[in-house]
Amino acid sequence: MPNRLAGETSPYLLQHADNPVDWYPWGDEAFARARSDGKPVLLSVGYSACHWCHVMAHESFEDDSIAALMNAGFVNVKVDREERPDIDQIYQTAHALMTRRSGGWPLTVFMTPEGDPFFAGTYFPKHARHGLPGLTELLPHVARVYAEKREVIAAQGEELRRALRSLEPEPGVDALPLQARERALEGLRATFDATHGGFGRAPKFPHVPELRLALHSHLVDHASGALSMVALTAKRMADGGINDQIGGGFCRYSVDAEWQIPHFEKMLYDNGPLLGLYADLWSMTRDATFERAATGIVDWLIREMRSPDGAFYSSLDADSEGEEGKFYVWQRDEVRALLSPDEYAIAARYFGLDAPPNFEGHAWNLRVAQPLDTVATHAGVPLKDAQARLETSRAKLFAARAQRARPGLDDKILTSWNALAIAGLARASRRLQRPEWAALAFDAIDAIRRASWRDGRLLATRKGDRAHLNAYLDDYAFMLEALDELMQTRFRLEDYAWARELADALLDHFGDASDGGFFFTSHDHETLIHRPKPGHDNATPSGNGVAASALIALGHLAGEPRYIDAAERAVRLFAPQIEDAPRGFASLIQALDALIAPPAVVLLTGDAAMTSRWHATLAAPVRATARIYDVAGVALPAELRKGEATTRALAWVCRGMSCLPPMSSLDDVRREIDVGPSRA
Repeated sequence: MPNRLAGETSPYLLQHADNPVDWYPWGDEAFARARSDGKPVLLSVGYSACHWCHVMAHESFEDDSIAALMNAGFVNVKVDREERPDIDQIYQTAHALMTRRSGGWPLTVFMTPEGDPFFAGTYFPKHARHGLPGLTELLPHVARVYAEKREVIAAQGEELRRALRSLEPEPGVDALPLQARERALEGLRATFDATHGGFGRAPKFPHVPELRLALHSHLVDHASGALSMVALTAKRMADGGINDQIGGGFCRYSVDAEWQIPHFEKMLYDNGPLLGLYADLWSMTRDATFERAATGIVDWLIREMRSPDGAFYSSLDADSEGEEGKFYVWQRDEVRALLSPDEYAIAARYFGLDAPPNFEGHAWNLRVAQPLDTVATHAGVPLKDAQARLETSRAKLFAARAQRARPGLDDKILTSWNALAIAGLARASRRLQRPEWAALAFDAIDAIRRASWRDGRLLATRKGDRAHLNAYLDDYAFMLEALDELMQTRFRLEDYAWARELADALLDHFGDASDGGFFFTSHDHETLIHRPKPGHDNATPSGNGVAASALIALGHLAGEPRYIDAAERAVRLFAPQIEDAPRGFASLIQALDALIAPPAVVLLTGDAAMTSRWHATLAAPVRATARIYDVAGVALPAELRKGEATTRALAWVCRGMSCLPPMSSLDDVRREIDVGPSRA
């Protein structure tokens, strides 16, 4: 019979609904049961695209003998880390404090009915192996320790809570860390892989906030080597196996330093920011590799991730038919049989099929092994013919792959991840002049607003028509950023009005009026053992960093000092942490730059046809020093009426809270915003 997870919206929890484990979803019922039965809680955190989560589920959670041990000794709680990032953050940090090791998924935590962890790990096998204890032995041992040492465990819980509190930023710093960006860039240079791109050794992650900070440094003051680091990294990723060479879209990370073999899950939260990054790079370099990568992401979003109402699903699994990567990798003879000899002569060298297998010694994960012009020369054919053969090869391989068993789709709709995708689509549509991409972004944000904005508050997740769970800082911050990208793409008054509502809700429900900054959970959220205020970037950018930048942008657009003051207080709160480890705070450093030297706000109004041409000219290039809004024909609220509309195009260029006289020359506008503000 299904367990208590059967009524949940999370595809991950539903994967466990038929386990013999008596799972509870996180909630009062589970902890009340633990208190009444005198049992500890076994918390298991994962997500539906997680390979090792599947391994542990098949080995242990589907096993009757392990389930019997779990049910006898524990109250068992399953959590989807994507629906409950608040719980995941707290217990990942607790795991790190307890074990002095990095965490990951699945996360396995044994804790008291009060929520205090006393033993933690990640993946545990059924039986001990490779230095890991097996659940067969571990479960009885933990249950026995809890029964015999409750006073020790309670004292340890109090100590852990104090340790968690000590990690949070403390107020009292007046000085802004003015050299943080330069010091962060030094850290990136020191660990940059000049051959393969990226930073450090394997495994390698895209780390878009760091790449965007380096790109920003190039734009602001032409920082030495900044653009080349970003361009080389992006090119190696685009040519590597982390990028799906047949269907588009990027996997979560590469297990090797060369970007050849990914962990094959594809996440919405990676691909949205990568789309914006590749579009910016194409705008700056006109390298066709970057345009292809951006187009591949959008093609994948449309084909595999778009819901009927226009919002986007969360992820694709790494596994199919119980094997990681099976959907994506190839056998050489399989490819040879699908292609003509002429096509294979190009595809084999281009994708590396003429080399030994690169996936577990028996298969090939396709990547760009040689540049196409080199392949064409070797084959003795013109480049355009090689390009044509490559495209027909891709089409044939795509059609053949489509017949395979597909990886699982996590079809829940997360507000924060959708915001990242919306921002990427809007930005890319401006850079590459693709209005159809902007239409996708507007469809998605309208779907989120209809389904997940209730009574002035956001909801975090949705499955079908059921939206629920109190939203988090990231939902509000990322959505504010997405709205700003959309307003720069095509200004709609309803987007501006919603941005004001979101900003007010962010300050009211997440802001710390005493110390500054923003909590990850709202003031009326469920009480947990800790309430973090995150500033460090992780797989997604810091909610405090994005909130600060978005509030600064909206504050200057709307002439609302309250938003800018809240952003500055957040940056000041994290100043000591930024000083200690600037590279980890790329998002907050970009907010810091916007405080020091606010970008210009350019409002275009007047003749609609002319302002449209001006907008295309001004908005397509990447500019660190200006935000361009075409408001022609919009009945603006008083705070946005910088002057009277005329029959000609006019531009108001404002910095901070002051505006220059209206300009009627496009060249004058371009000169003004390209000069940019000076840094303090």
